[in-house]
Amino acid sequence: MRTARLPLILTLVNLALLLVQAVGLPRAYAREEASMLRGSGLEIVDAEGRLRAQIKVEPANATFAMPDGTTGYPETVILRLITADGKPRVKLTTSTQGSGLMLLGSSDATHTILSADGARTALLLRNDDTTQHVLTPQADAPAPAR
Repeated sequence: MRTARLPLILTLVNLALLLVQAVGLPRAYAREEASMLRGSGLEIVDAEGRLRAQIKVEPANATFAMPDGTTGYPETVILRLITADGKPRVKLTTSTQGSGLMLLGSSDATHTILSADGARTALLLRNDDTTQHVLTPQADAPAPAR
């Protein structure tokens, strides 16, 4: 009698599973509209877990000493692209004062900086041997032909 119960129980379980499959469960679908990703920052890492890209908002700092001798900087949004050895080689920044793009070579001394700071714009080119060239608009230069 006891051995006859096991096939009966298995048959009932199979029938229940067949019924669930026949009726169907609600399917999960992706929403038609794209949703918004929101956060205070974004970091992208590679397969080894090393940081390779970063977008973040840097808070204002009134006491930071800038390389040009001024102090302080406003809240700034910065995008960094980082090499496998952890060195940021591309930086794109924006703030209420302006924007900048920095491209670095194999060392920090080799870099290109394109900046729009307040009412001034500049392009700085610098090599490893500390040779540098700065391009700025000239007031007396003729306007380019259109």
